[in-house]
Amino acid sequence: MRMEMPGLGTDAASVLKRVEALERMLERGFTVPGMNRPVGLDAILGLIPVFGDLMAAAMGSYILWEARNLGIPKWKIWRMAGNIGIDTALGAVPLVGDAFDFFFRSNTKNLRIIRRHLEKHHPELKTIDG
Repeated sequence: MRMEMPGLGTDAASVLKRVEALERMLERGFTVPGMNRPVGLDAILGLIPVFGDLMAAAMGSYILWEARNLGIPKWKIWRMAGNIGIDTALGAVPLVGDAFDFFFRSNTKNLRIIRRHLEKHHPELKTIDG
């Protein structure tokens, strides 16, 4: 008998849990003291020139891969890839890119696209945001 750990399945609910956890870590995993502004690994990695932005893009691409596995239409996949591309390209600009990473949350935008798709095609997963 094979046991699966929660969140490790290929069903839509498990995929959504993984994507939400990664988005939380990348975009709002920590709070900046004194500002009460949540930031994540995306903004922190962006402080490392070039390599940090590429690492953040690679981690964000996992969300894209999961979206593809959910059967999200190609035009939405391209839109999500554009969000990652904009975040990576503008985030790589010294100083300005660091501020941009602080405000532009590509992974949050991509999670929103996934949620809308799942609400339409898997209404049983709809949650009430409070």
